[in-house]
Amino acid sequence: MNILKIVNGKVEIRKDNGSLIRNIGNGDAINADFNSDQSMVAITTVKGKVEIRKENGSLIRTIGNGDATNARWHGSDIALTTSKGKTEIRKENGSLIRTI
Repeated sequence: MNILKIVNGKVEIRKDNGSLIRNIGNGDAINADFNSDQSMVAITTVKGKVEIRKENGSLIRTIGNGDATNARWHGSDIALTTSKGKTEIRKENGSLIRTI
C-alpha cells in the first residue's frame, strides 16, 4: 500500500516505509485520495477543481465546477464536497450522478 502526502502543494506518493516514489500534480493541491486499487488519484486544487491522475502522474481529466473543497473516491465514483456544503457524486468521467 502506498501513502499520499501533500508538501507545499505537491502530492507525494510514498511507500509505506516512507520512501518517495514520485511527485505528481501542479503544486496547488489541498487534498488527495487514492482509488481502491491505487491506480488513480483524485487531487483537489486551490482553484476548486479536481484532477484525476494516473498513479504515474499523467492527467486523465479535470472535473467539477471550480468550487470543490474535498474529493474522495466512493467505489468507482467520486464524492466532491463543494464550498456551498453540498456533496456531488460524479462518475470517473466527470458526469454528475446526483447532488446530496
